[in-house]
Amino acid sequence: MAHPPAIELAPGAWRIPTVGSAQVNSFAFVDDDGSVTLVDTGLTSAPPRIVAGLAAMGKHPSDVTRIVLTHAHPDHGGGAAEMARQTGAPVAVHSDDVPYAEQGRSPRQDRSTPAGRVFARLPGGRFPPVPVGESLTDGQVLDVAGGVRVVATPGHSPGHISLLHATTRLLITGDAIFNVLGVRLSPRPLCSDYRMCRRTAHVLAELDYELVGFTHGPEIRHGGREAIRSYLARTVDADTPE
Repeated sequence: MAHPPAIELAPGAWRIPTVGSAQVNSFAFVDDDGSVTLVDTGLTSAPPRIVAGLAAMGKHPSDVTRIVLTHAHPDHGGGAAEMARQTGAPVAVHSDDVPYAEQGRSPRQDRSTPAGRVFARLPGGRFPPVPVGESLTDGQVLDVAGGVRVVATPGHSPGHISLLHATTRLLITGDAIFNVLGVRLSPRPLCSDYRMCRRTAHVLAELDYELVGFTHGPEIRHGGREAIRSYLARTVDADTPE
C-alpha cells in the first residue's frame, strides 16, 4: 500500500514522509497567506517526495519561503541544496551548525565509546553544501504560522534544535528524541556529545504541547508530553550513561 505523501497533524501543520511511512520525516507549516515553511529536507533523494508532499497539500515549491534545518546531518540537510534551488527560499540553521551545513558535512561524532570511534571512522556524513541565509538562536520565535519557537537541544549535534508551535501545541523534536520502537534518545554513536544530548532532552519535558512530531518515527497525537516525560523519568540521571 502506498504511503500518503503528506499527513496533516494539525491545522496548517503537516508531516511529509521522505523514507518509508515515517522512517525519515520532513515537516511543513502553512501560513494564512499560503506561504510554506519547510522543516528538514531528508536525504539527497528526498526532494521528489517533498515536492509530492507539497502537491498533496495543494502547494508548489514556489510557495516555500523558508527552509529550517533542525541540524546539519545528511538525513536532515541532504535535500536542502536542491530544495533551496527549487524554491529560492533561504535556509535557516542554528548558529552552531551553520559551518557544517555550509561545508556539507556532519559534526564530529562522540568518540567516548568504542562504537562511537568506529562510527566516526566510517565513510559518509557528507551532503551537498548549502548556503545559510539565517542563523538561529535559542528562544527565537520565527514568524511562521502564528509563531514557532526555536528550542536549543544540542548534543545530537552542536546546534541541534527542536521547534515548538504553541498555536497547535505541536513539538517537533528533530533528533533529540526518536519514536523508533518506542520513544527513545538518539543512539550514542550518532551524537556529537551524548551526555549533552541526554541533558538537553529534559528541556522538552518542561514545554507545553500535546502533539509530537518526530523526524524518525510516527507522531504521537495525544498525550505526547506525558509520553516524553514518562520516558525521561525512567532514564537514569542525565549525566550518567545508559
